[in-house]
Amino acid sequence: MPAVLLLVVTAAIGPALGSLSRPLFVVGCAAAGWYAWRQSAAAHVQGAIVLFAFTPFVRRFVDVTVGFDQSSIMLIGPLMFILMPLPSIWTWLSLTGRARNPWMIAPVIILFCVTYAFAASVVQNDWFNAANGALKWSAPVLYAIALQLRAKPDGELVNAMAGAFFVVLPITGLYGIWQYVDPPAWDRFWMNYASITSAGYPLPYMVRVFSTMNGPATYGTFTATGLLLLGFTRPGWQTLLAMGPAALGLLLSLYRAGWLGLALGVLFCMVFAATRVRAVTTGIGIAIAATCAVLFTPFGEAIFTRLQSLGSGSEDGSGAERLEEFVTLWNAPDSYLWGTGFTFTDVGVAGAMPIDGQIIASWVTFGIPIGMICLAAYLWVMLWSIAAAWRMPTREGVVLGAIALGGMLIHMPLTSISSGEIGVLFWMIFAMACPWDETAPAAVPAASLQQA
Repeated sequence: MPAVLLLVVTAAIGPALGSLSRPLFVVGCAAAGWYAWRQSAAAHVQGAIVLFAFTPFVRRFVDVTVGFDQSSIMLIGPLMFILMPLPSIWTWLSLTGRARNPWMIAPVIILFCVTYAFAASVVQNDWFNAANGALKWSAPVLYAIALQLRAKPDGELVNAMAGAFFVVLPITGLYGIWQYVDPPAWDRFWMNYASITSAGYPLPYMVRVFSTMNGPATYGTFTATGLLLLGFTRPGWQTLLAMGPAALGLLLSLYRAGWLGLALGVLFCMVFAATRVRAVTTGIGIAIAATCAVLFTPFGEAIFTRLQSLGSGSEDGSGAERLEEFVTLWNAPDSYLWGTGFTFTDVGVAGAMPIDGQIIASWVTFGIPIGMICLAAYLWVMLWSIAAAWRMPTREGVVLGAIALGGMLIHMPLTSISSGEIGVLFWMIFAMACPWDETAPAAVPAASLQQA
């Protein structure tokens, strides 16, 4: 509730407050995060989902009146929200007799890699990008560590996350349809000034839907994840009503990685007894929904053309561009051996190479040696998360494994999963799939753990 109230109040009075509304929103996010963590980890997860889903929309709503904010100050707010559990990590570290937590090795390795990239940017005297990059990469990892200490194998946090998506998905889906048919003034304003080339054009029927979020990839990943969670943890006709507009919004994002990740997740769930029946019905429902969207909506031609591109191979411009990025990096004078840190060239600048996928992002940011270490740590985390389907053979455990599998095989090569909204989603899944309670069921008294 505090997160929802903060968003509503900022949207209502933010334009009147002017530029002051931006730092006030960040402070409000920190206060809301502190309050939510004191209530419960489940409440904090729900608040985080709501903030990451709607903060970009509120930012655009304020920007259209106050003026475009190149530094995107308001987007720091959700990151401050998820940093509020940090004191609990220190409390846990100070506990005596705590059991070892082997699942923390990979996150700690990634934090060391982030420190290296921060130092590389500082050496170039690029303090802004150093601080901005370190915050976006490290905040989701630190949040996962704090969340993992509270997570349990009973699926409480997974169901809390699904509950948040039950509210978020129909809103973002309906807004996405509106955005595609007639993009609102704040969205058109943002598309004209932001250096984002993947969202299409600010004209009716020419937008790649990004709904209330920052881009088609972010919206598509959030929606595909939410559809999987709702489809397998909250069966019922109400869930179908919530999933309908979200599924159409996902199709209108034209984000094929999201489509493939969703399909792979459903296929993975068919392997396990706990989710097999639901996976079959969900798969049939997805096929019917896609067919109806192509045949009976005015958006059908755009969706069908994008679906055809999945098998086009050599005619796939997006795939060719990603392969070209590897060639460009390899042919560079130093092949980015030691990385550039968090200093990137804006993709809006002519001739600047986009950074697509976690492999490219790690190569450019850390260089080849450190980048390979970072990628190995990410793969380690993903494999542990996928294994949740066998360690916790419930619906919740299988769905977590399905989402992690899609992240490893689909999203990691095509999308950066390390920072921002997608990074938070990825690390939430890890924390829930690898709860510390599994490794240390009785290592710390319950009162001490709750205090942590």
